[in-house]
Amino acid sequence: MIGQEQVTTVIGREVFDRDGDKIGTVGQVWADGAGQPAWASVRTGFFGLNESLIPLQTAELRDDRVTVPFEKDRVKDAPNVDASADEPLSSEEVAELYRHYDLEWDSSHRGEWSSGSAAYDGASRRDTTYEASAGHDTSGPNTDDAMTRSEERLNVGTERERAGTARLRKYVVTEQQQVNVPVRREEVRLEREPITDANIGRAMDGPAISEEEHEVTLHEERPVVAKETVPVERVRLGKETVTDSETVGGEVRKERIEADLPDQGRRDLS
Repeated sequence: MIGQEQVTTVIGREVFDRDGDKIGTVGQVWADGAGQPAWASVRTGFFGLNESLIPLQTAELRDDRVTVPFEKDRVKDAPNVDASADEPLSSEEVAELYRHYDLEWDSSHRGEWSSGSAAYDGASRRDTTYEASAGHDTSGPNTDDAMTRSEERLNVGTERERAGTARLRKYVVTEQQQVNVPVRREEVRLEREPITDANIGRAMDGPAISEEEHEVTLHEERPVVAKETVPVERVRLGKETVTDSETVGGEVRKERIEADLPDQGRRDLS
């Protein structure tokens, strides 16, 4: 449990869940009606004004870190508050937080919250008016004679998220192809030769007068189409990282200090 004397060291500490995973950092603290620290907000991301709430009664401050006995997702899903507002917690919000974290309302808690809306109406955030914690400002009137001026800064980072999916898909299409193929054919040609001494013997071979027929078989080529499957190329998906630049912004709050000096009037020291 984190007590009143530890409030000054809790703000800005990293918060870890029961498994040792980092959840975020402590933003602000609320006190109960008795002035004891009861709830703290946790910044769980780089951007956004809403912060999740954790119970300080179950939290521990060890080794410069705040540890809670809950899982990271449970804290992120807890009721949250608007970090830019300065409002106390209502009894309905407190009851919802108790249900979310399955906290028991023992006798001590009944004493704290039994007064209905007054349970947290008088409580305030750590960075505004945490009235019940003496010396909460490490340089305030309860400690030394100096005043600390603080300001918020944007902590900008990146987170990896899924942007899309690329895939390769193979499908079959049909197209017409035309190929010129040379084909050969045989044609009949009538050849005549005169009777000469060289062929007179073959010309006189056989009967003097007769009937007969001669046949010549003709041939021709015709196109024949056959198909075969051959590999032509290989295709794969590859990834490369490119770097772009984006401009982000957000609202930040700053504390300003002014002084009322004798014979000098009011001066802004910021």
